[in-house]
Amino acid sequence: MVKNHGKKSRAKAKARRTGAAHASAAAGTLHTHTPLPDMAALGKLPYAAGRELDTELAARLVAACRAGCKPCQASLAEKLRTEQRPTLAALAGAVYGELAGIGPGAFASSASRSWAPLARAVNAGEGDGGASDLLEDALDHWAMGTPLPADLVDKLTSAPPRQRPADPMDAFRKAGIKVVTLDDLDLGDDVDTYALAPAYGVMPMQTSTPEGQAMPMLLLYPEEESAGIEDLEARTDWEHWGLHGMPDMDPHWRVRARISDRSLQGLVHVGRDGEDDIELWRAAESVSLPADWWGLLDRVQHILVVGPVTEPEAPGAMEAAGDAGELLAVVARVSFH
Repeated sequence: MVKNHGKKSRAKAKARRTGAAHASAAAGTLHTHTPLPDMAALGKLPYAAGRELDTELAARLVAACRAGCKPCQASLAEKLRTEQRPTLAALAGAVYGELAGIGPGAFASSASRSWAPLARAVNAGEGDGGASDLLEDALDHWAMGTPLPADLVDKLTSAPPRQRPADPMDAFRKAGIKVVTLDDLDLGDDVDTYALAPAYGVMPMQTSTPEGQAMPMLLLYPEEESAGIEDLEARTDWEHWGLHGMPDMDPHWRVRARISDRSLQGLVHVGRDGEDDIELWRAAESVSLPADWWGLLDRVQHILVVGPVTEPEAPGAMEAAGDAGELLAVVARVSFH
């Protein structure tokens, strides 16, 4: 009896130390899930509130989620909820932190809309504070490989955002060759610069957010040979997207929609002066959209813009472009008028 009691005590202590289920610890069948993600960047988030985080526990939990190991996930999550509230708050903050400024919308599940007060309650140790639901919802995102909507590691480490390629005319300027642009000619409204740029068409579609909510999508396809991935890379700072998760939201990108006839009018980038500085697409004619798609657009008021896809109606064309690394995407605002 004494021997068995000692064995049980050691197993319980091991379970507390490792976060493993008591049965696994008692049987000596502990296992690990690899690779363990690097969670050091969690400590740089404001949601840690200056407290020391258990990044090793967080890494083991995320690895277990990605491996689909329910026993380890359950035991490690329980340990996190009961002993490491600041770490729990940081895990949730990595996912939902950027969404706080957007408000309810395309990405906002009930957990994301209320994550900030829940995280404060969790961090302060005030009861459960919705910790179970908050953690489960956040882990759904971590299990997909990265905290959404933005990659935490890219945001907090040395990886800079993608920059637009340098203007090829700069080489001529450096060589002392005078370069004259349309802006220099000051032709005013006599020249429609949109007609001089590569042309795109758009196809309204629908997708789902990682939370399972319906999301309107606009697929761009080239209408001439000069349009395509190289042109979009030069004219935008959209991120390369592999159809996993959701790209960043950029409020400067706007899809303009006209209420009177339920039509889309254009896709533009608004500069700091409030004027359009990039016009990627302009409707040649007004086409009324289906009532259900327009209703979704009105509710969400953000839209996932993806492209370019050469043959948008071909089965698997968008997936093939994503797999080839030739797909750019951004979440744009919808501007109704």
